[in-house]
Amino acid sequence: MSTEPETTEKAGPGTPDTPEAPGAGPAPTESRAQDGVKEAEGEDGGDGASEAGAETETETEDGGSAVVAEGESGPGGAGGGGGAGAQVSEATAELAAQRVERERIARRKAEKAGPIESGAKLSGTAADLLAAVRAVEGGAKPSATVFTEPAPAPRRPAPEPVHRPQPAPAPAVAPGAPAAEAVEAVRRVLAEGGAPEALAPQVAAALGEGADTALREDPWQLLRIGGVRPEQADGFARALLGTACGPDDERRGRAVTVWLLEQAALAGHTALELATLSTALGRQGVPDPDAAVQSTLAEAEALAFQDALEDTTGTAPRGAHEGDDEGEEEERPVRVLVGLERYALAEESLADGLARLVNSLSKESEEAWRAAADAARGGAAELARAVAGHGLVLHTGGEAARAEPAALLDAARAAGLRAFAVCHTADGRRRLAAPAGPRSSGDAAERGVGTVAGLLSGTEGPGRDADGALDLDLLIVLDAPQLDVESAAMLVESLPDEARLVLSGDPAVLWSAGPGRVFADLLAARACPQVASRVPDPGPIGELVSGIGIGELNQVDAPGKEIVVVPVRDAGEAVHRTVQLVADSVPRAIGVPADQTVVITPGHGGAAGTRTLNAALKERLNPGPGRFGGFDPGDRIAYTPAPGRTVPGVVVKADADGLHLSCTGTPVIVPRERVEGAVRHGWALTAHQAVGARWPAAVVVLPGDAAQTLSRPWVYTAFCRAERHLSVVQGVEQVLPQAVAQTLARPRTTRLQTLLRAQVPSAAG
Repeated sequence: MSTEPETTEKAGPGTPDTPEAPGAGPAPTESRAQDGVKEAEGEDGGDGASEAGAETETETEDGGSAVVAEGESGPGGAGGGGGAGAQVSEATAELAAQRVERERIARRKAEKAGPIESGAKLSGTAADLLAAVRAVEGGAKPSATVFTEPAPAPRRPAPEPVHRPQPAPAPAVAPGAPAAEAVEAVRRVLAEGGAPEALAPQVAAALGEGADTALREDPWQLLRIGGVRPEQADGFARALLGTACGPDDERRGRAVTVWLLEQAALAGHTALELATLSTALGRQGVPDPDAAVQSTLAEAEALAFQDALEDTTGTAPRGAHEGDDEGEEEERPVRVLVGLERYALAEESLADGLARLVNSLSKESEEAWRAAADAARGGAAELARAVAGHGLVLHTGGEAARAEPAALLDAARAAGLRAFAVCHTADGRRRLAAPAGPRSSGDAAERGVGTVAGLLSGTEGPGRDADGALDLDLLIVLDAPQLDVESAAMLVESLPDEARLVLSGDPAVLWSAGPGRVFADLLAARACPQVASRVPDPGPIGELVSGIGIGELNQVDAPGKEIVVVPVRDAGEAVHRTVQLVADSVPRAIGVPADQTVVITPGHGGAAGTRTLNAALKERLNPGPGRFGGFDPGDRIAYTPAPGRTVPGVVVKADADGLHLSCTGTPVIVPRERVEGAVRHGWALTAHQAVGARWPAAVVVLPGDAAQTLSRPWVYTAFCRAERHLSVVQGVEQVLPQAVAQTLARPRTTRLQTLLRAQVPSAAG
C-alpha cells in the first residue's frame, strides 16, 4: 500500500451531522434515523441505515406520497419544502404499483383456507391482549387463550399456471393530489398553530378527507409527516389547544408511540421490544409509557406479538415429546414486541412465502434441472445441484462470486427453464449482463437480467401467469443483503408454487436501507441449503477487503498503486486532497477520468460530508450558477425515486417540466416540487447510497469527526466499491483498524427467524 503524505493548508475540524434544534424545523432524514436509534434503543449513533434515508418519500394512508426535503422546516421552523404535486412522478407511480401488488398479495392470502402459520401473532380481543402484555411485564404467565397459535389448515392447491408470455402491465397511475379546498383548509389550521403552511399538501394527503378537522382535534397527528419531531408537534398542539394541552394527553402518547416505531423502522427494526419502547417513551416525556402503548394497541395503530425465545440449552420443553400422556408443556421464555402493522405483516408474509417455496418443490422439471446442473462448471455446478433439489437456496460470496449465479442463469435458460435474475441497482444489472468484462456491453433483457424495482413494477421481467404470479421456474436475486422485508415479501409472494428462489449476496456489506435484515436472518436460521463461493476477489483491493471481512486491516502490496493512503490532519485538508485526487491525481496516475471516480464519505453533514464535498467538487469539475435548484447541465447527481433507492445520473437540462436527468442511460424528469427532496449532487455519496454499484476508482474519505460512525460493514462496503483503484483519505488514525476489528453491525430487532422456526422444520432444528 503506498502513501502520499502531501499536506496543505490547515482548516478547522469538521462537526458531525446533527439534528436541527427544536423549533428550527425537522431534521433531515439521515439524522432522523440516527435519532430513532437513540430514542428507540437508548444509545447513541445509528447502524448505517440512517445515511440512506436522506430526503425520503413516504407513502401515505390514502396511497399518495409525501416528500420531505432536506432543510424543510416543521412547526416553528423558518421555512418549508413543497408538498405533493399534481403531476405524477416516477416515485409516486412506483409506490402506487407496489401498493397494488400488496393488495393483490392480501387478496391471495385471504383465499387460503386457514390463517397464516406465523405463530405468536396478536389474536383475541384487544382487552385480552393488553392484559396478557401486562402479565408478561409483571412476570406472570400470559393467558393461554390469547397467544395460542391456531392449527395450520391445509394449503389451497395452486392452479396449473398458464405458461405464456404476458405483456408488462401499464404503469400504475398514482391518485391525484388533494383537492385545493382541502389543502387550503389544512393551511389555515397550520397557520393558526404556527406551523409552516408549506406542509399543507402533505398533511392533506396523509390524513385524507377531513384532514383539517382531524388535525384540529388531534394536533399530534402532525407527527405523521416525515421530518416533524415531537417537540415541534408539541408546540403546534399548545398553540391550538392552549391549557387543554398536556404531556399526559392520551393523543400525544399514541402519536409519540407510532413516531418512535417509525424511527425504529428507519434504523432497520421491524419491531421493538416492549421494554425498549417504554424506555424511549419515557425519554420523550410521556408520563405513563405503559398506558400509551396500551392505548396505541387498542386503537389498532400498532400490533403486539409474543415470540418464544430460542432454547439455547438444547433440551425440549417438558411434555413436547411424542408419547407424553399429559401433554403439559413447560413454560418457555418469551419476548413481547410491538411493531407497525405494515412491517409486521410483511415479515409474516415473507416467512409464509418462504415456507411455501421450501415445502412445495416440484418434481416435474427434474430432467431439465439435471441438464442445467450437468452444463454448469465449478462453483456454479454446486449451486445448480442445490437448486435442483430445493426450492430456496442461499449463495454467498464477493464480487467475483457473481459469476456463479450468472452461470446458473445461463445453464437454466439453456435447459428450457424460465429463469430470470434481478439486482439491486442498474449498475449491478449491467455487470451481471456482461460477465466477460465489467465494462463490456451486454443486453440485459435478452440475457434475462433486470432490477428488483423493475420486476416488481412490471417494467422488466417475464410478465405474470393467469394466477397473477411471475411466469418463472427460477428467480435469482443478487445483492440480497439489500432486500428489506417489504420488497422481499412482494418478491416471494409473486413467485408461483414450486418455483425455485436463489438469494445471492455478500453478507459482509451493509444491510438494507429499509427495515429488516432478511439475508442475515435466513443465513442464521439455516432453513435451506447454503452454498459459499470459494472464488476470491482478485488483486490488491480484493485481498484488502477479504481481510476486512474477517476483521483484519492488512498491509497489502500494491505495485501498480491500486491502493493509496493519503493521511490528513483535519477535515479541511481532507476536502482539499479529495478534490485534488478526483480532478488530477487519479486521472493522471491511474488513467481513470473524474466522471468514473466516486467519492464515499460516512455522512451527509459535517465539514467533510457529502454536502461539503459535492460543493467543492462541483466548483472544480462543473462550475455554474446552479440556476435550477442549485443544479446545472453536466452535474453528477444522486436521484432517489423511492425510499432506500439511489440512482446515479447526470443533469441534462431544466425547463418548465422540471429537471431532466440521464440515469444509467434512461431519461428521467423530476418535477420542480420534487427536486429539492429527491435529487442531490452525486460526486460524493454515502456508503449506503453507493452499495450495489462499482466504479473504476473510489476515493474513501475518513475525516477525524467520522471516527464514531465507522464499523466493519461500512469500511468493507466503501472499500469494495472500487474496481481498479482505491484512495483512502485518512484522518482517523488508529480508529480505522479498531473499527474493522471490533465494531460490527448494530443489531436489528426482527422476527423472521422466529417465524421461520414455526413453519420450516429445518429452521426449528
